[in-house]
Amino acid sequence: MDSFLLAITSRRDVPSSELDLMVRRVVVILSGSRGGSSLFKETLALHPRIASLDGELDPLLILSGNGFNQNSDSDCIEWIANAAELTSNILDELSFASADLLDTELLLRKWKNRLPLQFPLHFLDPDTYRRLEQSLEAALSQFDHDDHRSEAELQELVLRAVFGDEPWRISYYDGKAAPGSNLHFDEPLKIEEPPFVVPTLRRRAFGLADVQDAVLLFKSPSDAYRIGMYEQLFPNAEVTYIHLTRGFAQSVNGLMDGWLYPLGFFSHDLSKIGCELDIPGYSDTTPFGRKWWKFDLPRNWRYFTNSKLEEVCLNQWYSIHDAILQSGVCTLRVSFEDFIAKPAATLKLITDHLDLPAMALPAVLPVRMATEPPRSRRWHKRGRLLMDLGQRDEVPEMMDRLGYPMDPDAWL
Repeated sequence: MDSFLLAITSRRDVPSSELDLMVRRVVVILSGSRGGSSLFKETLALHPRIASLDGELDPLLILSGNGFNQNSDSDCIEWIANAAELTSNILDELSFASADLLDTELLLRKWKNRLPLQFPLHFLDPDTYRRLEQSLEAALSQFDHDDHRSEAELQELVLRAVFGDEPWRISYYDGKAAPGSNLHFDEPLKIEEPPFVVPTLRRRAFGLADVQDAVLLFKSPSDAYRIGMYEQLFPNAEVTYIHLTRGFAQSVNGLMDGWLYPLGFFSHDLSKIGCELDIPGYSDTTPFGRKWWKFDLPRNWRYFTNSKLEEVCLNQWYSIHDAILQSGVCTLRVSFEDFIAKPAATLKLITDHLDLPAMALPAVLPVRMATEPPRSRRWHKRGRLLMDLGQRDEVPEMMDRLGYPMDPDAWL
């Protein structure tokens, strides 16, 4: 493992756990990137019996020596390295929705574990890390059990305390982008993929008393290439898969927006393996386009290092759903379009399928990982390009397999 990763891992405060052997139920959302899985997962995670991570599993995979350029040439993982270390990290981060703030000591530990995954080399400096500890302690001391400020306000308070001398770093956090900042992500070591998440504050920690009845919920688009991994991590659990679908035009348009977005979705620095990207529409238009791959890394990614951006994005949409369908794993299929149009009915379908009590629909669905404010038919801005792309044989073939019509009027 990289010496920097070892140094970061050695500094993390994560208790060893064997609760992985006692976990009984796991749910995995399988979805393409820009397929709505962040919103979908955050809504399900409000259920009182569902425990989830603050973000995705991928940073914890990297820390335990799993993934691209560690034990794989793509985002596909066939076998898990350091499984005990990985499950301990997972179980430590899991939590349930709650109206109450976590206690200050646990919040401090969670923030100290999370922030060095976002700016790892920055916080490896001993003096900088010491200032991080001091800033976190000062910020969290301003919280009280009956604090009525919103989650976002409290998280903002912590970030501003930590990055008071470098406020530009806050732009890399989900929902914190500063318009016109002219920033782009260029950290020399990447563990967590921006836009960064911050530890949730009003949660209840997962523990021994929860293992029999709780459902552990996971989502990461790359999990489509890791089917079977959760069975290895939780060998005594029943693993249920939900296949979240989204039509090609909406997905490809969202992927193209993300590839061009300067503050997020940087997944793999390919310059570290001597690969230079030459993707027309990306490599020639962005300052980061020669080295940074964005979103998931399919098995066939090497065939697309000099393809047009829309072809790269179409392959990402197609490859993920093809991997899910080809796996033969039994799934509950849900379309993101149905979830947006009929959220209450869709949530009931899912809770019934999981044999869980019905959950209340939140007053406002949480916006997560958005490059611009959500609106219907955003794909129209690339309408002609996407209509032309839809003429390729693989598009109607996959749309049919996923249950979508090739009718542009039906594409939200």
